[in-house]
Amino acid sequence: MKLSVIIVNYKVKHYLEQCLRSVAEASKGIAVEVIVVDNASGDGSVEYLRVTIIASEKNLGFARANNLAIRNSHGEYILLLNPDTIVAENTFTDFIGFMERHPDAGGCGAYMLHTNGSFAPESRRGLPTPFVAFCKMS
Repeated sequence: MKLSVIIVNYKVKHYLEQCLRSVAEASKGIAVEVIVVDNASGDGSVEYLRVTIIASEKNLGFARANNLAIRNSHGEYILLLNPDTIVAENTFTDFIGFMERHPDAGGCGAYMLHTNGSFAPESRRGLPTPFVAFCKMS
């Protein structure tokens, strides 16, 4: 397994549907597993899904749900993906290619765009150093 795509879902069935379609397109030619953790959505998401699903009986929250899925994943690489995301067809091959060219890298972030094509500044975050934490708390 080359890539595990983990999606935490909570009451966004229609976004999830679009996300999964884009994941299918980006997965062509790559060994990909998709794991969705449904945080007790109750909106028909579980019945809709045709992927590996962990149906939680309570809302675990984003971090705990991702950790649960990571423990059950088999991919060499793991991608944490929000259900309201649409990935480009070359996203996974570019991501895997970068990681394989940089074996010392511990992670990789994506350049995100809004639906109108403009840069999404939330895709760029600073490094979580003690000095950054101090400045935010001061």
